[in-house]
Amino acid sequence: QVQLVESGGGMVQAGASLRLSCAASGRTEIRYAWAWFRQAPEKEREAVAAFAWNATSTYYLDSVKDRFTISRDNAMNTLYLQMSALEPEDTAVYYCAAVAVSHRNSNTVYTKDYNYLFWGQGTQVTVSS
Repeated sequence: QVQLVESGGGMVQAGASLRLSCAASGRTEIRYAWAWFRQAPEKEREAVAAFAWNATSTYYLDSVKDRFTISRDNAMNTLYLQMSALEPEDTAVYYCAAVAVSHRNSNTVYTKDYNYLFWGQGTQVTVSS
């Protein structure tokens, strides 16, 4: 299994940028699909960005397209979420998630939280107007 630890959250003003990081440890040699989710108070958790193991297929929530970018550094075993032009509506706890996939599913992007087995503890992002 893999352990995930997020960092990089904080309190910023609208229009600012943040980069979230998710450090993975453990069985990082296994093929995983990755995602960033967020959960705002009294709202359901939603996928913000996700990509398949081979990173050729990517998903973004409509409201963050052209503002957020998901990426990973395989050498550092780290997943990133670059967020720009932040809006108060982006305020939430952000989680990274991973699920081991087979070779057959290397191109599959998973966007539901029940697809993912491994989760970080979350990092708070607060955007003030």
